[in-house]
Amino acid sequence: MEKIVQPLYEDNHLLIVNKPAGVLVQGDKTGDKNLTDYCKEYIKKKYNKPGAVFLHPVHRLDRPVSGVLVFARTSKGLERMNKLFATRKVQKTYWAVVKDRPSQKKGKLISWLKKDGNKNITTAYAEPVDGAQKAETDFRVLGKLNDHFLIEVEPKTGRPHQIRVHMAEFGCPIKGDLRYGFPKPNPDKSINLHARRLFFEHPIKKEPVIVTAGLPNDQFWEQFLTLEKQKVKDKNIDKMY
Repeated sequence: MEKIVQPLYEDNHLLIVNKPAGVLVQGDKTGDKNLTDYCKEYIKKKYNKPGAVFLHPVHRLDRPVSGVLVFARTSKGLERMNKLFATRKVQKTYWAVVKDRPSQKKGKLISWLKKDGNKNITTAYAEPVDGAQKAETDFRVLGKLNDHFLIEVEPKTGRPHQIRVHMAEFGCPIKGDLRYGFPKPNPDKSINLHARRLFFEHPIKKEPVIVTAGLPNDQFWEQFLTLEKQKVKDKNIDKMY
């Protein structure tokens, strides 16, 4: 596996890393070592810290998902970052690769999502139901490459499995995501969903922070960088819509 701890931004209050697909953010019933523990070891070694290290994830990424993940290194940082996320003052940008042609080039997906904790699966509803939370996701198609489409996704809410469910409901399950309708797994059990970028005001320094996570070290993923270099002006996509 590639290097587990890949720092993208670091100061006294925050540690932001590029999470590899396949690694848990926090421990679960599997007992597998998780990213929080790996990052605590990184902090302890780098700064020669005695005793327990305070480090807490501010948000979550599903195990098969890669990309930008924020940890708080102080209680003040944790409290203030939690507030930024809760008040939707963090701009989150994801890249998703799908096989099925999206029915429109850009738009907003809205539904009410309800998670079954026992089965670890989320169901989408067109109207409000008991226990469901409203979810909003903006998207736009960046381009097509080798029979796959690259979609830029900006979730406006942070519901469990939100992007995965919304893409499936849109008729475009994410490549490798068996749980939400893609027919074949990826060899490494990842799914092609990557938390590409975060933008927010630093909760302590009050300065803008923008962090971009490099794509996984994988030839399939890396080919899509050509679409970004084209400034996402894909004329072939424009003709489709």
